[in-house]
Amino acid sequence: METEAVHFSPNGLLLLNIILAFIMFGISLELRKEDFTNLLKNAKTSAVGLIAHFVLLPLLTFALVKLLQPPPAIALGMILVGSCPGGNMSNMFTHFAKGNTALAVGLTSVSHVLAIVMTPVNFSFYGSMYKPAIPLLREIHLSPSDVFQTIALVVGVPLLAGMLLNHYKPQIAAKIQPAMKRFSLIAFMGFIVAAFTGNAKVFIAGISTILPLVALHNAAALTTGYSFARLLQLDFKDCKTITFETGVQNSGLGLLLIFTFFNGMSGMALVAACWGVWHLVTGGALAWYWGRQESVIS
Repeated sequence: METEAVHFSPNGLLLLNIILAFIMFGISLELRKEDFTNLLKNAKTSAVGLIAHFVLLPLLTFALVKLLQPPPAIALGMILVGSCPGGNMSNMFTHFAKGNTALAVGLTSVSHVLAIVMTPVNFSFYGSMYKPAIPLLREIHLSPSDVFQTIALVVGVPLLAGMLLNHYKPQIAAKIQPAMKRFSLIAFMGFIVAAFTGNAKVFIAGISTILPLVALHNAAALTTGYSFARLLQLDFKDCKTITFETGVQNSGLGLLLIFTFFNGMSGMALVAACWGVWHLVTGGALAWYWGRQESVIS
């Protein structure tokens, strides 16, 4: 089952590319030069967030894969999601949790820039380290340079376009940014619903196996981000921020890569799609708890 293809038309793949480009463009409309300079001013906190995301999370993912020994396609799905940049919903969760929103925006933005290199590097490295998945990687003939080009096109170009618009026409950027954020969330959720509807049998057959793995993986990611930040004695607001930045992934980018390079392999697609829904549940619940906690204290 896990190597069966999720059926998706070329037009559907083009639509996913457009949706992700809009999401990246919407994120970049909020970016200012100060977001990047603030990260440099708070070098320790920024380093903790980026290390948790691009070093600890992929390593943790590989450890889970080795421990649980899931089927190859599911393992590759977990490794790919663990290699993706942070999801933009982490910024909203951080805001609701009364964390450091400025830090969240900066880390999310930088993670997408770094993902152009780090996502293919981490995925190729850890994917090739899991022996049961090596035949699948050989069958696909995955080239890190091809992944690099795809991420650069879908992530880098829209980010640059939005930043330029925000720099030269800040009034226009501020005006369209709220609508872009709403559209991005609705469009992405609509895409997942449409993909599920068109492949209901595949999803239903695999959900009982994959959802527990996704829940465990996500819980471990959130815990790792929080624990690492606490271990290095960061401010509680920064700890909350790094928790969301580590545990909320851009699973939409993962889906794009799966449909582009793995022919919609169902095990991988199910992991990414389930993560895209599940991290909204856990992130929202944690944001509500921390936000309520802060309100009671104040």
